[in-house]
Amino acid sequence: MSRFEIRALLPGDEEQLHRVAKHLNSVNLPNDRKRIEEIVELSHGSFAGLIPQKAEREYVFVLIDREQEKIIGTSMIMAQLGRRGAPYIYFDVIDEEKYSATIDKHFHHTILKIGYSYQGPTEIGGLVMDPAYRKSTERLGTMISYVRFLYIGAHRDLFRDEIVAELLPPLEPDGTSHLWEALGRRFTDMSYAEADLLSKKNKEFIKGLFPEGVIYATLLSKEAQDVVGKVGAQTKGVEKLLRRIGFRYAHRVDPFDGGPHFSATPEEIAPVCETRRTTEFRELSPADPKRRGLVALEFDVPPFFRAVPADVFTPPRSEDAVGISADAIAALDLRPGREILVLPFG
Repeated sequence: MSRFEIRALLPGDEEQLHRVAKHLNSVNLPNDRKRIEEIVELSHGSFAGLIPQKAEREYVFVLIDREQEKIIGTSMIMAQLGRRGAPYIYFDVIDEEKYSATIDKHFHHTILKIGYSYQGPTEIGGLVMDPAYRKSTERLGTMISYVRFLYIGAHRDLFRDEIVAELLPPLEPDGTSHLWEALGRRFTDMSYAEADLLSKKNKEFIKGLFPEGVIYATLLSKEAQDVVGKVGAQTKGVEKLLRRIGFRYAHRVDPFDGGPHFSATPEEIAPVCETRRTTEFRELSPADPKRRGLVALEFDVPPFFRAVPADVFTPPRSEDAVGISADAIAALDLRPGREILVLPFG
């Protein structure tokens, strides 16, 4: 059986989740024990259906090394960005051309215009891998990333009609954001780290202090202009994956650091469309054209969700039986008639 498994984040995982969070220290998964405890509680309530408002739910998946009994990776789904009191805030990135025939001068400008949405998109985020496992031949990063699309495909009614991913831009080694230093700090008198942390809980200061009109990036430092909508080296692989499965640059960026937002509808995202829910499955035969994938089970009680890597065959017709490798059948203790979720990714 596979050494690795994905399940829902559970109470009791706080210490291990905090250890993983230190590798990235992002807004979605900060290196902060109190916030980690809040994330665990919120995710548990989301999977358990204890949070009545779907828009407030956040689902966290953890990748487990079963031999070491430790969490080695995470990913998240935020059901909806933008609610009353906590809007989805972004800069629209607008291209503008200016020309003067009198002096025969032509200029291209990038304009930033702040936008707000109170019924915004679903966000995928919180993708973190323990560095020691990043070069594994098991494609662990793909597994923990794709599990979010499997879950969205299986629970389409829980999520919005737009899915976004916010990618990190180029940052300095100490975490400095050139866009923030050129713009945000001047309107808030806060450091990037302070504003980033506060914005997770309270966005009122952004709406209250940021300029409402258009901002010409031309007026900013060259270093600030160069990061708007650009993907940092640490997330180049994520960008490549997103583009491959149907996402595109949304011409929106994070108002703090200029990181690009990529978006797609669920119907445009290949793994969402390829996710299959079925009770018709059998053991994979040598003659089946197999692909690598995930096979998952859901439960009404903890752990709520379990997925393992497997060789799978998904026939074109949904009523035909799905082929699953014997190791996955054993790992999940699958019995005839049990409903499963299947997503091929390789």
